[in-house]
Amino acid sequence: MSMVRQRKGERARSGRAGEAWDPFPHADPEAAFDAEASPPAAEKSDTLVIACGALAKELLAAIRLNGRSHLSVTCLPAILHNRPERITEAVRGKIRANRHRYRRILCLYGDCGTGGRLDEMLAEEGVERIEGAHCYAFYAGLDAFEEMMEEEIGTFFLTDYLVRFFDRLIMEGLGLDRHPELLADYFGHYRKLVWLAQAPDADLEQRADAAAKRLGLPLERRLTGLRGLEAFLARQEAAMAQDFKPLHHSR
Repeated sequence: MSMVRQRKGERARSGRAGEAWDPFPHADPEAAFDAEASPPAAEKSDTLVIACGALAKELLAAIRLNGRSHLSVTCLPAILHNRPERITEAVRGKIRANRHRYRRILCLYGDCGTGGRLDEMLAEEGVERIEGAHCYAFYAGLDAFEEMMEEEIGTFFLTDYLVRFFDRLIMEGLGLDRHPELLADYFGHYRKLVWLAQAPDADLEQRADAAAKRLGLPLERRLTGLRGLEAFLARQEAAMAQDFKPLHHSR
């Protein structure tokens, strides 16, 4: 599993997993779940968001906190990030399986290592995705992420979910639990660990500290909240309202 941070214009990929409150079985990052959920007591949805399972908890929180009852969510397994060549067709399958049920479909994926193929497919299908090559960029903000890369390209990033499942996704996923001698090969060129925190708590703080110690890197925490997700959803709501704005005829 590769977790490479790259400069402007380059693609990045990551191995991640997600959780929700809990319509999805996110305790297992490899769960091949295929389910839909709307916030509790939601009205009939007219928009579907197809998301990476790594983002489910944060996406559903953004929907719930802002009363976006018109949105439904369906997630693909986050383990697809280990095989990014499969992401494009998996998302296409979701689009085509649900197109007849919703007026609008949105995609909550970065490029995620697809080398532009995801964007090409989404253009063919007429579906818009969130801006950014990966979740680190749209959590931090595109400009802020580029500034961090310019400041120190040797930065390893974690989100809340990567902090929560660090041992499973990083240590075990890279085989470092079995071959600790590979740690320098994977992380020898990194200079710091940045935790992009969506909703930090005491447990995550401890886990982030432990992760930094395991990697031998200084830890920097940057609180991002859900701004990136909320901004994307708000823009889409505004566009949708304009698309379906009734015509007023003068008399």
